[in-house]
This record gives sequence, structure tokens and C-alpha cells, in this order.
Amino acid sequence: MLLDWSRWASRPRGADLPARAYSKAPAVVSAIYDWSGFYLGLNAGGASSHNCWTNTNSLGLATIPNAAEGCHNATGGLVGGQLGYRWQAANWVFGVEAKGDWANLKASNPSTFIAGTTNQTKVDAVGQVTGQLGYAWNTVLWYVKGGAVVTDNKYQGIATATAVVTDQATDTRWGGVVGTGVEVSFAPNWSVGVEYDHMFMGNHNATLNTTAPAPGGLSRIDGVKQDVDMGSVHVNYRWGGPVISKY
Repeated sequence: MLLDWSRWASRPRGADLPARAYSKAPAVVSAIYDWSGFYLGLNAGGASSHNCWTNTNSLGLATIPNAAEGCHNATGGLVGGQLGYRWQAANWVFGVEAKGDWANLKASNPSTFIAGTTNQTKVDAVGQVTGQLGYAWNTVLWYVKGGAVVTDNKYQGIATATAVVTDQATDTRWGGVVGTGVEVSFAPNWSVGVEYDHMFMGNHNATLNTTAPAPGGLSRIDGVKQDVDMGSVHVNYRWGGPVISKY
């Protein structure tokens, strides 16, 4: 039997091979950072407390009219921590935070009302309880904040010539705070950010009692108007919301 090689040679190449299977390319997966969860962190920075003293009473007698004693900016450093919770809906981030700082803000000026006396203000601590509203671009979060703030203050009258403290007072005052910040996640649970806050502390009376030449009674009453500007750097550790995969 003779083979018909001409018929075999005329067949299309690959006719005996199975059809190639088609496979769809895998979907691209991108990671979406979720800011939801509790966080705990540390912060450090600096602040300036603007304080203006106005005398309203001297040795129990009302000062009429009230006498301005001058202003000074108490500047220095702060260090502390914060604890908060955030939850994210789409790109919007909502949060609450408690923040506390030890402070060393101090400054003074010669009184323009009491000759030979220098007035000094020192801020020892600052605390905040605020709400946040932010917008996230994946691992970058920008937010605004607002709420209540408290400062712990010490006021002193100092004899300019001898540096002896002649009268003093302390107070804890409440006010309002507004601020804004930017935070960036650099690891799955870690973030770093910068923040600016302005605190409206209002005008409160400070009752100074004599300390020299001997402790005694009322020395004077001054209305002290206070505003604080604060800048800080934060590092936070978050636990809670995971990184979400989006197709």
C-alpha cells in the first residue's frame, strides 16, 4: 500500500494540535489604608501663651478705672501624649481625642502700674478633649479639630531690683481650641504627623496674695487675658481597622 504524501503535506500546520485555552489576566489589587481604630501616641513641640494683665483691685480697694499692667508671651516646650479613636467612612474620617502635655512656658514684663514690680506668667500643663473631622488620601490624613482645653497657670509679682517674689496666684482655666493637622502612615499600624492648635482661654481674674516680706492676705486682683498657640509633632500606634484590599 502506497502512502499519499501529497495529501499529508497539504494539511494545515497544527491541525492535529488542541486549541489553546484562553485565560483572563488577574485583577489588579490595590491596598486601601483604613484609619479606623484606637490609637495611642506621644507628642512634643512648642507653644506661646500671650498674657495681658489688668489690675482691678489693690490691697482690697477697687482700681477705678482698671489699670493695664502690660503683656508678655510665655514661650517654651511641651511634651505629652494622646489617646483617641477614629472611624472611616469612604474617604471621610471622624474621631475623638484626649491629649495632655507637661509645659514650661514662661515670660515676664515690668508692670506699667506698680513701680518696681515685674509680672511673670508660667504655664505648667495643657490638656485637650476634642473632636476631629478629616479626609484621607489612602495613607495621608488631613483633619480639623475643635473642643475644650484646660491650662494650669502660675502668676507671680517679682521685685525687679531684688528678684524676690512679692505676691503670687495659681489657677486652672478652661477655654476652647481649634486646630488642624496632617498625619501620614509609614507602617501598617504606625503614623507620624504635625499639628497646629489655637486656644482661646478668655479673661479670668487672678487673686494674688502677698509672699514677701511675709506671707499675708490679698495683694491685688488682676484680670489676665490668655491665648495660646501650639505646634507639635505626633507619633501614633493604631490598633483596630485593617488594611483593606480593593479590586
